Amino acid sequence: MAANNRRMSGKKGAQVGSGGQRRRGLEGKGPTPPAEARKGHKKNRVATAKAKQVTRRPAPRGRGGRPTSELVVGRNSVVEALREGVPASTLYVQQFIDNDERVREALQLAAERGGINLMEAPRPELDRMTNGLNHQGLVLQVPPYEYAHAEDLANAAYDAGKDPLIVALDGVTDPRNLGAVVRSVSAFGGNGVVVPERRAAGMTAGAWKTSAGAAARTPVARATNLTRALEAYKKAGIVVVGLAADGEVEIGELEALGGPVVIVVGSEGKGLSRLVGETCDHRVRIPMPGGAESLNAGVAAGIVLYEAARRRA
Repeated sequence: MAANNRRMSGKKGAQVGSGGQRRRGLEGKGPTPPAEARKGHKKNRVATAKAKQVTRRPAPRGRGGRPTSELVVGRNSVVEALREGVPASTLYVQQFIDNDERVREALQLAAERGGINLMEAPRPELDRMTNGLNHQGLVLQVPPYEYAHAEDLANAAYDAGKDPLIVALDGVTDPRNLGAVVRSVSAFGGNGVVVPERRAAGMTAGAWKTSAGAAARTPVARATNLTRALEAYKKAGIVVVGLAADGEVEIGELEALGGPVVIVVGSEGKGLSRLVGETCDHRVRIPMPGGAESLNAGVAAGIVLYEAARRRA
């Protein structure tokens, strides 16, 4: 009986199929990752060591107005930032990451742009960098934005033989609104945007993306004290115009928009702060037949910039 069982075990029966694994194994896996992202490569080991050193350093606190780097976290966010041309210094990639389409696109975009370091790091290191956020194995480091000085914006206009056209934001805290204003300033030939140093939106990755590339050619200046910056503009012969729902004149009636001007836009809801409003030479309103109480900063700035550009044409 035992012999019979042995003979039966040697017979060929139905075989378990591969389930298409062999066929899928022949399919392409996309472009070869850079050396820094390939496990076992010398450049990969060097990049991993550097990543550990960077992530173990204490994060700068940014006291005294010193700028700090920003991290873009997550596969979709990283890919979108790279697509929109957001400045980046380093792309961190998790070791043994699942190499899907977004990962491959992020690596390809970073390689094509050039100047972006690629570093592979263990998951615990990325968790520490992002304070436990769901980074999905991709972290993009955005260097601090290099702000201009408020006087540089006016000087650049005069050097080009033009009257300055500048937008100042008072209490606008949403980076997307800042990005939208930068985009409008660029579209209508303005010279830049001024933002306060405190309690205001800065040029983050979100602002860069909303600007749709305009931030690369339109400077943003940061003022320690916005009121003093506006007073300095006035001394230089530039008219300061503030937008207010209860403004004394409509934008279509203000001749000053055709000359050197700084347009001050307040936050949605609160409007201009008291000191800034008192500093303005004119307070103008945008007529709204539809009855809306206020417009966001990006829309309001775009309307006034259009009127200023029309008068200058």
